[in-house]
Amino acid sequence: MDQTFEKRKKVILDFISDDLYVPMKIKEIAIVLQIPREQRDELKEVLDALVEEWKISLSKRGKYSKGHPIHLKGTFQANIRGFGFVAPEDESGDVFIPEENTGGAFHGDEVEYIITAAPAGKRKEGRIIRVLSHSVVNIVGLYEKNKNFGFVRPDNQRYLKDIYIPAGKELGAMDGHKVVVRLTSYGGEHMKPEGEIIEIIGHINDPGTDILSIVMDAGIPTEFPEKVLNQAVRVAKDVSEADRAGRKDLRDWLMVTIDGEDAKDLDDAVSLKMEGDKYILGVHIADVTNYVQENSALDREAFERGTSVYLADRVIPMLPHKLSNGICSLNAGEDRLALSCIMTFTSTGEMLDHEIAETVIHVDKRMSYNGVAEILGSDTQESENESEDAEIIEMIRLMKQLSDILRERRGRRGSIDFDFPETKVILDEDGKPVDIRPYERNDATKIIEDFMLMANETVAEEYYWRELPFLYRTHDVPDEDKIKKLSTFINNFGYHIHVRNEVRPKEIQKLLDRVDGTPEEALISRLTLRSMKRARYTTENTGHFGLAAKYYTHFTSPIRRYPDLQIHRIIKENLRGRLNEDRIAHYEEILPKTAAQCSDRERRAEEAEREVVKMKKAEYMRSRISEEYDGVVSGVTGWGIYVELENTVEGLVHVADMKDDHYEFVEQNYEMTGTHTGKTYKLGQTVRVRVTDADKLMRTVNFEIVS
Repeated sequence: MDQTFEKRKKVILDFISDDLYVPMKIKEIAIVLQIPREQRDELKEVLDALVEEWKISLSKRGKYSKGHPIHLKGTFQANIRGFGFVAPEDESGDVFIPEENTGGAFHGDEVEYIITAAPAGKRKEGRIIRVLSHSVVNIVGLYEKNKNFGFVRPDNQRYLKDIYIPAGKELGAMDGHKVVVRLTSYGGEHMKPEGEIIEIIGHINDPGTDILSIVMDAGIPTEFPEKVLNQAVRVAKDVSEADRAGRKDLRDWLMVTIDGEDAKDLDDAVSLKMEGDKYILGVHIADVTNYVQENSALDREAFERGTSVYLADRVIPMLPHKLSNGICSLNAGEDRLALSCIMTFTSTGEMLDHEIAETVIHVDKRMSYNGVAEILGSDTQESENESEDAEIIEMIRLMKQLSDILRERRGRRGSIDFDFPETKVILDEDGKPVDIRPYERNDATKIIEDFMLMANETVAEEYYWRELPFLYRTHDVPDEDKIKKLSTFINNFGYHIHVRNEVRPKEIQKLLDRVDGTPEEALISRLTLRSMKRARYTTENTGHFGLAAKYYTHFTSPIRRYPDLQIHRIIKENLRGRLNEDRIAHYEEILPKTAAQCSDRERRAEEAEREVVKMKKAEYMRSRISEEYDGVVSGVTGWGIYVELENTVEGLVHVADMKDDHYEFVEQNYEMTGTHTGKTYKLGQTVRVRVTDADKLMRTVNFEIVS
């Protein structure tokens, strides 16, 4: 056994794969191959490596044999370069599928596959055995007409082939129309998919067609069925005496809503007063369940949508406007039904008591984030002569006090605060982007965030200890491998993460505190966020890693999120003493499906929102070809470096366009190095770039480095 480790593996694999081989224990293999006793440990090391790579199998009795590939199931995700990945059913890591092993699978297909390689520390590889079912039925794309037929170029580049449209199946579409195609054939390795046009969205140059195309490609419904709209009209009645009966009457409490200037669905109001040295915080949430009864047409439609979708030029609501902007919206000056979480805190932010109650409220004033920020930034009370405004201003300043106390307390337990700006896209009347800039949080947004987090935690903890069926918002501990990679990367900047058995949220927050204000802050914050797992809805309370919270749920937005609507029903039935054995069994049955549906719909909405922003960024930069900008290296790959501008636009400098040297990717350092000059480009480095191209359809921007 004086060969290299890889050669030893090949010898053992050839031996075990021989047709005459029968399962053997390690001692028997050593005897047959005449391996001395002192080299048995090396033999075991080789056998263990082959087991780990799925090339041979080990029985419970300690016998090694030729591996029989296990057939697994998952969802195929195609890549524009021809290869793809399978997301396994068990949500373990994605499996890489080389182009030659895709088996003609279509993006989104449910497939059966086997593992062909599982190298230590690297992604598993596999081969698709067969397609089990097609999940994609409709595709959005650009129609192009030929003499006797047409074809559609899919907007989504992961659909790798154009779709053939036979004559008579084009629905009158003309060149340049964006259309929806229903697939009638998925094609194969050497045959194009085929379909028929079922809807014409509009011409590619018509305002709004681009965003609508993304929405329809994601399968997000844009119109409500007539039955749902009619039901919304019927239930949207003003609050009556009968509605108020049995509710806690808070109409004389001073309260406000604080939202963005253009918000129309106001589902949370806040109140705050002092009793001695104690803060009495009220978080009042629209009682949407009063109008959306379980299993009604409204409820089924809301369940199907799962969430409202917020895009650059429009909101696609979960509920019809008659409800979301009307009786369910906590409009100032109107009586409204609410579910309130009233919490009492000490001067140090310790919660002494809380109450969850069905209430009737009357919002005194609608306020905006910017308006509240102005009040907090001013030392004078401009409206002192108006006693009502003076009272509200005093309450707002009190809210800032409590918000700071709660935020500091949350920070001490290790809650992670990813404080980097979102993108704000400004469109003109024709839907053209005229400005793109970071959308920063201010003191007003932080106040609402802190109060909503507190209400969500309080409700989650109470219902966890009540041991009733419930929906939780959970965020699992990050994967060890991802944290190790992050640790290796940040070492390049002189930072480290202290990890024992598993990383703790406090360690992540310490890292973010250390990079605060440094040139690499945005970069390390984003890479840290990418190392986290995705939050989701579950029926088991496993805690929220990012918030360092033992209990967390979504209670505060029932107008725009179905999980909140669902738990409001459970809370109200409990408050009314109606959660008998039958109702508990009912919720135990339906909640797992609700959790899965809501998590899926949230991902769908987030992807559509992200794609719209990427498209509008590319469109914005298209009119700025040849302009120069300062940016920061935000990504380094084998094919080039990504640079992010101050306005949040990210573009690629392709390695082929780095013409001053031959550059090679040094993976362990996340840098690109010139082989002749030794010049390097690293993550976080400031560079000056020139815009060379921007493709709205591909949603990409290209730069070149300015010497």
